[in-house]
Amino acid sequence: MKIAIIQFGGTNCDLDVLHVLKDVLGLDAETVWYKQEDLTGFDGVVVPGGFSYGDYLRAGAIAARTPIMDSVKKLAAEGKPVLGICNGFQVLTEARLLEGALTTNEYPKFRCHWTNLRVEAVDTPFTSKFKKGELIRMPIAHMEGKFYAEEKTLAELDEKEQVVFRYVDGNGKVMDSANPNGSLENIAGIVNTSRNILGLMPHPERASESILGSDDGLRVFESMADYITENF
Repeated sequence: MKIAIIQFGGTNCDLDVLHVLKDVLGLDAETVWYKQEDLTGFDGVVVPGGFSYGDYLRAGAIAARTPIMDSVKKLAAEGKPVLGICNGFQVLTEARLLEGALTTNEYPKFRCHWTNLRVEAVDTPFTSKFKKGELIRMPIAHMEGKFYAEEKTLAELDEKEQVVFRYVDGNGKVMDSANPNGSLENIAGIVNTSRNILGLMPHPERASESILGSDDGLRVFESMADYITENF
């Protein structure tokens, strides 16, 4: 098993993800610079957080149009898992690998704090180690994290159970007060129809060791590793 962590100019969470995959889970992982177009030999991809290309034009817009993303699309078409975290989520929507868009927070400021999330789907390569309806904690760090989609798309996401995480209060209820960025329907993370591509705004790599305040995020990477082991 070998997992690629894609680096663009402005990526800054790559080494955090590398630490979790290699040092915490003992997996074979390496960072891959965006100019390396070939992902042959990799069984999964993480597009980490940061501010690729300074968020010029739109967050993730330039990174989504680099040649390496063609290789990411090819890998995803093979059924291999692709995880986009924060800026990575923005890149995946810009690349049209996921529905919707991430826009400026309802209160247009950078938000960096812990959030409560409810697990909405466990039949994905990234959530098999969770229980449906489980309440977990992960931090956010973004200014363009408001999930937006047209009503038809939102209805399809709900109908096909593609919403994986929602922002909730401490009791697990969907509340406006628990929504840090104004995301429609409190959506924090979604998958594609094939369920092997996940984008989420919260940072699981920053919640993968108990010393950080939560290790709930570790199960995202453990689930991904199990999926690779069982299928590739």
